[in-house]
Amino acid sequence: MTSRRLLLAAALALPAPRLAAQGGFPNRPLRLLVPFAPGGNSDTLARLIQPRMAAVLGQSVVVENRPGAGGALAAGQVASSPADGHTLLFESASFVVAQFINRSVPFDYGSDFAAVGTVAEVPYILAAARGVNAADLRGYLAAARARDGLSYGSPGVGSVGHLAGVLLAHRAGVKLEHVPYRGGAEAARDVAAGTLDSAIITAGSIKPVVESGRAVAIAVTATRRGGIEGVPTIAESGFPGFDQTSWNAVFCRAGTPEPARRALEAAVDAATREPDVQSRFAVMGAEPTRAEADALAARVVRERALIQELVRETGISLG
Repeated sequence: MTSRRLLLAAALALPAPRLAAQGGFPNRPLRLLVPFAPGGNSDTLARLIQPRMAAVLGQSVVVENRPGAGGALAAGQVASSPADGHTLLFESASFVVAQFINRSVPFDYGSDFAAVGTVAEVPYILAAARGVNAADLRGYLAAARARDGLSYGSPGVGSVGHLAGVLLAHRAGVKLEHVPYRGGAEAARDVAAGTLDSAIITAGSIKPVVESGRAVAIAVTATRRGGIEGVPTIAESGFPGFDQTSWNAVFCRAGTPEPARRALEAAVDAATREPDVQSRFAVMGAEPTRAEADALAARVVRERALIQELVRETGISLG
């Protein structure tokens, strides 16, 4: 190992210093709202970064699960909270789709939130129950045609899993019936029980079911493999360019003072660089990222434009 790498390793091993309070922030415990049920991928990731954020900020960080209304319940609580940085939203990539789903909510996904930082990239896996008798994507689509459709679960309306299923059905010309859940863990349980034909959820949620032999991992929704070793992508299984990648990130209320927002960004970044956190992310198939607020804000704008284009060109319905 070079001296430079030794210095870097030593720096990462040192505890991150507590941030000096700026303008009195934070002056009380923080709430981190997760719009999914306990036990799923997003909930697990949030609880992994929670202690490190608390150590850096010098205040406790309380994770609260607020599933429901396609994520709008949790998002609404953050949007209606004071813009002081003490109430945060731990979202998935469904955040960029939400504006096409919840058009009647009393807040604006585009203007009522400010980016704090991305936590991780998370691969989604299409997995089928054993009863579907499919070993790969070709077999899965053949079963969908033979049965006049298959059901698939996702972590909710507007999630990456939901969108990936809609796009796959559109491109393959098959019928796939979406069944929204409050989190990936619940969908995985029903696949394991055989009451749900399939699911498009995170690798962390479905992997135990696959390893138990009660489900078959069919394909990865992103353009590169990940999450479960040896599982091909949808793109390389007959649908070039297919790419639905999930991520998790932290947002705060728009209007939060810049010093507070940057302190939150630094705390999230310190948490994702913690070696123990990174190793536990890897077990889940999640890839930690740098928590850069500006990069996250740009990503949200870019991905919203892509979703809008897909809806316009394909005529798919996300409602």
